[in-house]
Amino acid sequence: MKLKQYQEKVLNELQDFLNSLSEFKSKYLKALDFDPDMAKDYNFPGRAWEQATGKVVYYSKTNGLKEPVPDIYLKVPTGGGKTLLACHAIDKIQKTFLNRQTGLVLWIVPSTQIYRQTISALKDRAHPYRQILDISSGGRTLVKEKTEMFTRLDVAENLVVLMLMLPSANRRNRETLKVFRDRGGFTDFFPHEDDFEGHRKLKELISNLDYFSDNQGVFGTQIKTSLGNTLKILRPLVVIDEGHKAYGEQARSTINHFNPSFILELSATPPPKSNELVRITGRELHEEEMIKLDIHLTNKTSMDWQDTLLASYEQRNFLEQKAKEYEANTSEYIRPICLIQVERTGKDQRDAQYIHAEDAKEFLIKKCNVPQTHIAIKSAEKDDIEGINLFSGDCEIRYIITKQALQEGWDCSFAYVLTILTNPSSKTGITQLVGRILRQPFARKTKVKELDECYIYTFRQNASTLVKEIKSGLEGEGLGDLAGHLVSNDGEIKTDGIKERITRYRPGFKKFEGKIYLPKFVVQEKEGWRDVNFDMDILSQIDWEEINIVELYTVSIQNRRSKEQEIILGLSEEEQELLKETGRAEKAGMLDIDKAFLTRQIVDIVPNPWHCYRIGEKALNILSEKYDEETIAVNFVFIIEELKKILEKERNRLSEQIFRQMIENKKLCFFLLAESGDFVLPSRIKVRSNRQLVRPDNTPIQRSLFDYVPEENINDLEKSVAVYLDEQEKLLWWYRNMSKQDYHIQGWKRNKIYPDFIAANVPENMEEYGIIYVLETKGIHLKNEDTKYKQDVFTLCNELGAKKPWKELFDEFPNHDFEFQVIFEDEWQSKINNMLE
Repeated sequence: MKLKQYQEKVLNELQDFLNSLSEFKSKYLKALDFDPDMAKDYNFPGRAWEQATGKVVYYSKTNGLKEPVPDIYLKVPTGGGKTLLACHAIDKIQKTFLNRQTGLVLWIVPSTQIYRQTISALKDRAHPYRQILDISSGGRTLVKEKTEMFTRLDVAENLVVLMLMLPSANRRNRETLKVFRDRGGFTDFFPHEDDFEGHRKLKELISNLDYFSDNQGVFGTQIKTSLGNTLKILRPLVVIDEGHKAYGEQARSTINHFNPSFILELSATPPPKSNELVRITGRELHEEEMIKLDIHLTNKTSMDWQDTLLASYEQRNFLEQKAKEYEANTSEYIRPICLIQVERTGKDQRDAQYIHAEDAKEFLIKKCNVPQTHIAIKSAEKDDIEGINLFSGDCEIRYIITKQALQEGWDCSFAYVLTILTNPSSKTGITQLVGRILRQPFARKTKVKELDECYIYTFRQNASTLVKEIKSGLEGEGLGDLAGHLVSNDGEIKTDGIKERITRYRPGFKKFEGKIYLPKFVVQEKEGWRDVNFDMDILSQIDWEEINIVELYTVSIQNRRSKEQEIILGLSEEEQELLKETGRAEKAGMLDIDKAFLTRQIVDIVPNPWHCYRIGEKALNILSEKYDEETIAVNFVFIIEELKKILEKERNRLSEQIFRQMIENKKLCFFLLAESGDFVLPSRIKVRSNRQLVRPDNTPIQRSLFDYVPEENINDLEKSVAVYLDEQEKLLWWYRNMSKQDYHIQGWKRNKIYPDFIAANVPENMEEYGIIYVLETKGIHLKNEDTKYKQDVFTLCNELGAKKPWKELFDEFPNHDFEFQVIFEDEWQSKINNMLE
């Protein structure tokens, strides 16, 4: 499954933190050996946090043994793929920080719905989530529930994922005290019952183990062979889904007392005093086509709830017609679903005073002629969608009636319409339910406007209260920055205080309106020019026979399995050695050398299965010159990862060659064109904002091309650069270029480059304006391969632009110069000064 750009951003920032964490953990362990008392004050997660993020504040956490524990948050909104990111994060944490492929992962979820969805996906070997874990563990993944047993050999030979619901981790919950009870199934992790000395030593080593008190045991301390104690011994990597729900004091204390080695928390709304490593906004999800926007709200004035249900029925039918047309053109199946919230669902609760699930169902059947098979009820008593694949073409369900059962953890991107039939004087439930209709089918826009948006129907509600509830619902899903994308049935924008405004050219810059053009890479066709397309113009021309994988000769592999099995605590050296030898004798845990499997892993880089198979075969032949088959099998996952890195570099190398060759052959041009296919700065922009960017002295921005610059859409570095540009006397105007919608450059990699700023200086002759500067800002920690690529593309743009190849083609804009620059956080001021000299 190809990751979205924001998902890659999350994992890259996590990797940076893990690299720092490993560095400081090594120093901590050395300090622990040298002076344990001094090491107690060495907060290695905090130091790694400061180095990786530049943030000084880190909220330190300790486990039940009072040892420092890395505890970080990934803030990802609803629909952003938290579970997918968690699986990739497990892989990175295991390999970079814990230096292993096996061991125990404790995965904690807050509700039955999320539990069922997650464990179903993780147990399905064909599901992308499970495949990520299998790649990480070398095909050795076991998914367990708390009622299932596992042995120390299971943990030594496999990546064991143990699923728990949050209440199960709360020790004061009477129903779930089983986690801490003495059980026979985990005796493998403890000394024999009559090994009293072994029990005593293990308790000294892990002081927070539960045990039977001295006056109960005949010969002293007797440790309970419970699941809770097993977790404390294994020191799991803990993943907490919807981590903000684990911030009750008792729940948090219980999780910490499992002695985690690392705590990874994911939530759309992290609580205060959490270590938020990365924050993904709703805007980023929208730009990556993950969610449906706008949200259309229709508040019916009729006294009858039936009129509201009828309106939503008509809207759903209209959407289904659009979906059928879309399927005819694309072969992609969408069946729009309407969610209906009622006030009662219990079989003995039907009363004329309240709107019951059966009332809504009866109306749909009798008045709207909806087949009964198209309607499902989801409640505590009745669950018509349990075990149903709502995405299947054989599924007939088009209406789901509920009260609260879908408020959390239920995901179906076919849900388009939300109908609220609660009494106008009661709470609507929109706050919890709005997130259920936001996900975009297939995580990409259909380009059919109606199928890329979602719809809410209510009746006799207070308009301002409705908007507040929907905004609150978006914030609860981590999508608060998108609260402005709400349109009422009369077309008025409802933003709950967030103003929508049209921003235009400043009066002094009106003469430039519609006349500021920017060059792009274009290819010529019979009918004219068009933007270069990476897949069609570059990728399709790569000769995959030229892929060079000789770098594999320099890759060193070894049998690393014994190191991964050193996980037993409190046992004698003899028993540890016995475990290692047993592990070496076991071959079932190895991933077979499967050429077809290897092909599937690299086909997203080399989009030709036949070439992928040939490349995989060649790679294995290279390695077989140095290593035997068993060693290759043991390291098969590592080999795939290294091969993918090499292939990505090779694809980029060949793409660049083709790109530059096309320029040399004049098949690809860097042109400025006064015709379709060019880019001209817009004349007006619609923005939603309450805060205008101002200078440090609180005076208005003066040199921005447009009369209003929203502060909400700009990060701290960009804000500093924007304000500095605005203060430069030699600068005529500047423009904040918006990602995914404004000026971009298509280079020899798939992702387009969207610069942050466009600016123009004051020319010496004071006519019009002089050089146009195209600027991309980067934080210090982002000096990486991607940044080097952007610098190379910008350098090429400068070389081509200096020749002014458009001069003879474009009369209106012939003599202007362009300068493209990447400026970093630690040098941007001097760069701008030099630029404007």
